[in-house]
Amino acid sequence: MKKIIIGGCMACLMTVGASAQSGINSPYSQFGVGLLSDASQGFSRGMNGASLGLRQGNIVNTLNPASYSAVDSLTMIFDVGVSGQVTNFKEGSVSVNARNSNVEYAVGSFRLLPRIGMAFGLVPYSNVGYKYSTSEYLDETNGTITKTYNGSGGLREVFLGTAWQVSPQLSIGANVGYLWGTIERTLQTSSTTYVNSLKKSYDVMVNSYKVDLGVQWIQPINKTDLLTVGATVGIGHKLGADPTNTIINVSNADTTSTTIKNALSLPMTYGLGAAWNHKGKLIVDADFYLQRWGALDFPAHTGNGYVMQSGLLKDRYVIKTGLDYVPNVADTRHFLNRVHYRCGVGFSTPYYNIDDKSGPKEFSVSAGFGIPLQNAYNHRSVLNVSAQWVHSSATGMITENTFRINLGLTFNERWFAKWKIE
Repeated sequence: MKKIIIGGCMACLMTVGASAQSGINSPYSQFGVGLLSDASQGFSRGMNGASLGLRQGNIVNTLNPASYSAVDSLTMIFDVGVSGQVTNFKEGSVSVNARNSNVEYAVGSFRLLPRIGMAFGLVPYSNVGYKYSTSEYLDETNGTITKTYNGSGGLREVFLGTAWQVSPQLSIGANVGYLWGTIERTLQTSSTTYVNSLKKSYDVMVNSYKVDLGVQWIQPINKTDLLTVGATVGIGHKLGADPTNTIINVSNADTTSTTIKNALSLPMTYGLGAAWNHKGKLIVDADFYLQRWGALDFPAHTGNGYVMQSGLLKDRYVIKTGLDYVPNVADTRHFLNRVHYRCGVGFSTPYYNIDDKSGPKEFSVSAGFGIPLQNAYNHRSVLNVSAQWVHSSATGMITENTFRINLGLTFNERWFAKWKIE
């Protein structure tokens, strides 16, 4: 039965991966490998993605693989999520809006052996999506130069994870994933005079691995309170990707192409978080991440041509905190007492520089609900609905305000229970 279920879920994942496209529209995605995605699932989206210390048997928490060992032995969990967003871009007195939607993730989990849980799925890593133009008047001789910028693509990960509960207090786990995707960027210049028009393109294809390790320590405080401390490490390494930069003189079709071998890398990433659980009704989680992008070089145009350059990327810091409250999950008479109420806040720094200046910092707040879906046997499946506001700004740069709606559906049914006939 498990083989059939897993095979069907993996087929769904491949379908999602084939059809999903970049769901953003931001000029800031032209830097680095694009805008880094929120890889959290629906239950923690309302908590603004805070989840390193979360450990429950009815969710799939991919941000800390050590949590998989808590999965209920009687269930097969499958979680899918989508999002839609409206973003306002403002620069000076100019303001425009953009709308996007995206398939976010599809993950599953089940108990493999006593004290050993498994998980699998498809999650985003980065997104690239933008299109805009700028114009500059030079003089009567050279006229007006117009530059048009386009970009698309991104990176996604399909993974298989496992966790082992070593003791009642300690669990360790790991995700091993396949990271793939393409990133394409173009810059085309045109002039109202004789100045030659140029087209620059950047493209790269990524096919590599990704490894994340996790640990959780479960510490009872008293009869009603439980503290779980979680830590993760993402292994940094070369991606084996060869970005190519091509410059075409549109007037005479003169073409120059440069490829840099093995130019892209993943950074070492460290996460530390803790979750406090009070009577199973209130959970408060706080997380901190450090991504060591500043230790990596990145390809760019310099006076020496298209070469690897340091100082384009910088270390990224992320802080998230959120809470989940359910009045009484066992109350079968009052529906609102079984609903999960969530909220969260977050702050992050950019991982790239723009013209030797730091990119925009990001502040976000979220709120949401976990609505139980009751069938004839239980109400273990949940519809997760959340809203998030994200503000990105830096002095002298474009300000972005994004309002995002996330929808996640967690199927959690007793598929492995044996029926008794008397």
